[in-house]
Amino acid sequence: MRLDKFVCKSTELSKEQAIRAIHRGELSVNNEVVLNEAHQVHENNLVKLLDETLKARAFRYIMMHKPAATVCSNIDEVYPSLFNGLQIEKPSELHIAGRLDADTTGLVLITDDGRWSFDITRPEKKCHKVYRVTLSRALSEHQAAQIAEQFAQGILLQGESQLTQPARLQRVTQQQVLLTLTEGKFHQVKRMFAAVGNRVIGLHREQIGDVRLDIDVGQWRYLSQDEVASFGRNR
Repeated sequence: MRLDKFVCKSTELSKEQAIRAIHRGELSVNNEVVLNEAHQVHENNLVKLLDETLKARAFRYIMMHKPAATVCSNIDEVYPSLFNGLQIEKPSELHIAGRLDADTTGLVLITDDGRWSFDITRPEKKCHKVYRVTLSRALSEHQAAQIAEQFAQGILLQGESQLTQPARLQRVTQQQVLLTLTEGKFHQVKRMFAAVGNRVIGLHREQIGDVRLDIDVGQWRYLSQDEVASFGRNR
């Protein structure tokens, strides 16, 4: 963890205040003064602010049910930030592990643990995400089977040079399917269905890894220890 982030997680200082304290020579790591805010601090390091030994607060792991017309950002943009519904200390330290578009609803994971979110967002980690997709055009069982075969083999999206990773499609109704991905290209679900002549009119994320959405729209809760640990298991 960066030294400035460690200071923020173990004191009430803002990032700017922490950096100023570091530059003033007020921080030491293993009894040596460190002036670089990007210096990496590890769990077994002794970190002091002047004469006070610092201990970082525990990482936070949160599930939220994202409403439509909100953005996965720490600040309001064209739409309000979903963090407005998160009444929690120091929300500025948190980030989202796998963002959703403003019009997409469903499961969002929020944390201040960068290593943990890495296991969720990097394609090589093969963390699966399940989306409930509503389509503009009805699919027969035969059509759904054909598209499922295409998605399983990977398809070439407009503007891309490589095929998508294999994805799994399951027909639920004539106009609704479940799509499981292990990557997250820009507008990927919408682009995949556009490539096979259909249009997404509703998109909802139900699951990430082994964690399933189980709370109402706009609500949030902390993940259990088992849910947190599930992302470190081999898949």
